[in-house]
Amino acid sequence: MHGGAVSLAKQFNELSYTPDLILASSMLDLTTFLALTRERSTRIPVAMYFHENQLTYPWSPEDQDVAEKRDNHYSFINYTSALSADELWFNSAYHKDSLLKALPKFLQQFPDKQGTENVEIIRDKSKVVPLGLDLARFETYRDSEKQKYSNPLIVWNHRWEYDKNPQEFFETLFTLRERVIDFNLVVLGERTGKYPAIFDQAASLLKEQIVHWGYAESFEEYARWLWKADILPVTSNQDFFGGSVVEAIYCDCFPILPNRLAYPEHIPKEIRRDYLYEEGELEFRLEAAIENVMMLRQVDYQSMVKKYDWDEQIDQYDSNFIRLIGS
Repeated sequence: MHGGAVSLAKQFNELSYTPDLILASSMLDLTTFLALTRERSTRIPVAMYFHENQLTYPWSPEDQDVAEKRDNHYSFINYTSALSADELWFNSAYHKDSLLKALPKFLQQFPDKQGTENVEIIRDKSKVVPLGLDLARFETYRDSEKQKYSNPLIVWNHRWEYDKNPQEFFETLFTLRERVIDFNLVVLGERTGKYPAIFDQAASLLKEQIVHWGYAESFEEYARWLWKADILPVTSNQDFFGGSVVEAIYCDCFPILPNRLAYPEHIPKEIRRDYLYEEGELEFRLEAAIENVMMLRQVDYQSMVKKYDWDEQIDQYDSNFIRLIGS
């Protein structure tokens, strides 16, 4: 979030054309970028897309940035960047509301010139613009869904990180295994050099249930595993949108989602109770899904999230671009 603004400003200033619109990520220090490009960017409208933010992201207790209090600085960059942009686009209503709710408390920690009145300025230029995803590309590999395992196939397809709460996910599976409830498991997702120790424990304790363990080296491999999978239990402590969750649902995985974060927005209100669980319910809901997997395999889950495909989203994006340029 520091050097990117400088290098991007240099590239921007070397462009042979002047763009009609600047669409910036929330990982950009927009104030620095605009200061370094002011001779060329002054009259260009700017939208900032908040895929995530630093104010409400759950930091790992082991993160060195927290120990050195750099987390406050990153949050301040988000705040000043939000003030600098003409519009703020959030990938979910949950994301927008959680940021706006957190801002006053964040600003009040400073000794003076807190600027809490700026929260309303930021609120007035904020709107929800869901992610556009290339979901249609999964269709090429749909035929593999017929190659179901005899036991229900449970899938993990998230990053191997603290905020995805792998502890609850795997401990629930440990309990079902001890109760001799049959299932198979595929664990996908990218891992960094340092990841929660529960993954190594799970690789050992669930070795008889595991049919695949580790990052899918190609999109084809990833897509085929999602089409094969039956059940998607989600335990994350943080998801501003949940792209991997949407991808699995599109591939007709039965989702068991916590009734929090952005997940309720993916499910029609009238059927949310069928897919959202409250604290303490995960084991029961997962066991029921395993027992009824043959029935679950007949349900169309894709229709709930098809709205996020680019074919559905592109008109909204184009309308926002045109409106902002025209203003």
